[in-house]
Amino acid sequence: MTAAGRLGCVVVMALFTAYTMAAQEVPRDTSYTVYGTWVKIRSEYPLAVPVPEAVPPEVSVRKNLVYARYGSRSMLLDLYMPAPDSLYRAPLVLLVHGGGWRSGDRTQMVPLAVICAKRGYAAAAVEYRLSGEAKYPAGIDDLKEAIRWARANAASLDIDGGRIAIVGCSAGGTLAAMVAATGDRAGYQGRISNGGTSAAVQAVVDMDGILDFTDPAESGKDSDPSRLSAGARWLGGTYKEKPEVWREASPVNHITGEMPPILFVNSSVPRFHAGRDEAIRRLEQLGIYSE
Repeated sequence: MTAAGRLGCVVVMALFTAYTMAAQEVPRDTSYTVYGTWVKIRSEYPLAVPVPEAVPPEVSVRKNLVYARYGSRSMLLDLYMPAPDSLYRAPLVLLVHGGGWRSGDRTQMVPLAVICAKRGYAAAAVEYRLSGEAKYPAGIDDLKEAIRWARANAASLDIDGGRIAIVGCSAGGTLAAMVAATGDRAGYQGRISNGGTSAAVQAVVDMDGILDFTDPAESGKDSDPSRLSAGARWLGGTYKEKPEVWREASPVNHITGEMPPILFVNSSVPRFHAGRDEAIRRLEQLGIYSE
């Protein structure tokens, strides 16, 4: 090949790489990070330190697994696996990060994924589309795609497709509860790429994820039009503008007899309790275990 030909190949490859990276690039909001949060709290909590993301030898990791594609957009998860056990396949825990449905990323769930794997669970730290890229219900649709993908590929992933739990923190807790509450219900499935595969989970853990967007602690935030709340950004408008969407996006309004067992892990911040007590009341009426 001539020098000109080689140069032409280099240029073509560079353009292809640039195009591929541009096609995959999505809006990124870095307002919520582990480091940034530590900087904010370290004066009040001087003993606090960021949890390291170290992965011990007994835990294996498969990174950047593609669970769905939307055109040129690949949706990724990282799978943390326990030491192999010849007697059974590991149950799967899907881990959903927080960040106000607008920020955060799946790497924030690495320490929890490692703990799960060390205790015999497969753990998937999963990304989902944030409000800067796609509004409600895109994130919920993504997580259900991830569940269907994992269940459809359970044998090759060496997991138990019949035992899948979802765990979410803050905004991720709301998403986890919504995924669990709506399950395989028609109208809450988004695009189904693994037809016939269930998106239902067998358990859910909600860590400080609100269950009722219409609670004044959430719906009363948008008094300043120039400073939209995280809820308004994700739901595509304020409560006054789109009350029906705020009600529909509230997991407490979707609790039926098909809801799986749920564990609530709450801080002392009152707004993170929105809808929890009503949810517990409804669960008790239906005879569904909660703690």
